[in-house]
Amino acid sequence: MFSPVILAHGALGPWDELIFLGVSVIFLTMMGISWVRSRTNPPLDPPTASSTAYADTPDHYRLD
Repeated sequence: MFSPVILAHGALGPWDELIFLGVSVIFLTMMGISWVRSRTNPPLDPPTASSTAYADTPDHYRLD
C-alpha cells in the first residue's frame, strides 16, 4: 500500500506542504548564494601583532 510522505500537517491542509517546501527552497537558495559568494572572495589576511595591541593590557592575555 502506498502512503504519501507528509512533511508538514496542520489546519491549512495541503497548503502546509507547499509553504514548508517553499521556505525550504528559499533557505537552500540563500545558502547556495552565500556559499558561492564566499568561494569567490579572497581570503582574509591573518591578524598582525600591531592589530592585537590590546592583548598587552592587564585584563587581556595573549593566547599563543
